[in-house]
Amino acid sequence: MKADPIGVNSGTYFMDGDSACCEGALAAGCRFVAGYPITPSTEVVELIARRFPKIGGVFIQMEDEIASSIAISGAAWGGAKTMTVTSGPGFSLMMEHIGYAVMTETPCVFVNVQRGGPSTGLPTMPGQQDMMQARWGSHGDYEVIALAPNSPQECFDLTIQCFNLAERYRVPVFLMMDECVGHMTEKVVIPPADEIEVEPRHYTDLKPEDYYPYKDLENQVPKMIKAGDGYFVHITGLTHDERGYPAMNADAHQKLVNRLIDKIRDHVDDIVLLEEDGMDDAEVAVISYGISSRVASRGVRLAREKGVKAGQLRLISVWPFPEKKIRELAQRVKAFVVVEMNKGQIVREVERCAGGRVPTAGALNAGGAVHKPEEILNTIMGVAS
Repeated sequence: MKADPIGVNSGTYFMDGDSACCEGALAAGCRFVAGYPITPSTEVVELIARRFPKIGGVFIQMEDEIASSIAISGAAWGGAKTMTVTSGPGFSLMMEHIGYAVMTETPCVFVNVQRGGPSTGLPTMPGQQDMMQARWGSHGDYEVIALAPNSPQECFDLTIQCFNLAERYRVPVFLMMDECVGHMTEKVVIPPADEIEVEPRHYTDLKPEDYYPYKDLENQVPKMIKAGDGYFVHITGLTHDERGYPAMNADAHQKLVNRLIDKIRDHVDDIVLLEEDGMDDAEVAVISYGISSRVASRGVRLAREKGVKAGQLRLISVWPFPEKKIRELAQRVKAFVVVEMNKGQIVREVERCAGGRVPTAGALNAGGAVHKPEEILNTIMGVAS
């Protein structure tokens, strides 16, 4: 279906990534946001608070991030497309309810404008140190989806994509921005509403007496109900059966958790988004995401000028991890270089998928500032020699 024109501010703008994220959420149909102010994400909800009264949305500044992260689950079951926005320590506080959203299959979006950590860290400076927390921060076995924009334009485009994926697979989806992308100001083109594809909420067409909330499946994803239409559903974070009732036994748990995982893993090829540059003849594959990818491009060009066949693979979707692509590259490149603003998170995923076939080196820093191109060049030259 197409976007509702009331939420689409079509035109060409010069705006920062946080503002573009807000506009993307509105275009995607988001009409409920709960959040607690925290730098460097606050601009997203500041703009949401100004825009919502004009289009019929609801923004609540909650007492903290814990309340924010559960409020969006409640609003989602009430029928709204929902989002919360945070940074660093706030993201840590949300972990319990990310697991709850996974278990209850609640479609919702978490935006994390990453900053340097741990703890309060660097509130106004960039980092990419929450990538593993997005994947493994809550307890139990589960799969999520996380996208990492590298420009304000992508903050708009990928926010819409996050909402679409959340509705399609009924999972919490993460937009893993970083401070640089959030505060970077560039050209952003917002197309007309009739050019924006929006995933609708998938409601059951069964009668209330025939409906089981975790049985009416399509591609392993159950269909939802409209609140107030006469359906009685039990929504719980406990392991549950097809009726949604608690089922405290191993068989029910195996069946449920397997489906929660498989509904993502079985559709990885439809979810993974990658961008390649110069990879056709590359002997050194430089892997990056977010703001780091823009500096990595310069490092790759410098390596080419020195005669090293380097190419770039940008992870637009980081989770689920593109294992098949990395294993394929490990058969034909001589080495991997992973560029990220942390002390080694995605580099370990690349090492795991490479399986020791070729060396993997990290161009890593602890956050606070982006890499210098020469640092990336030196790492490329180190594995190429």
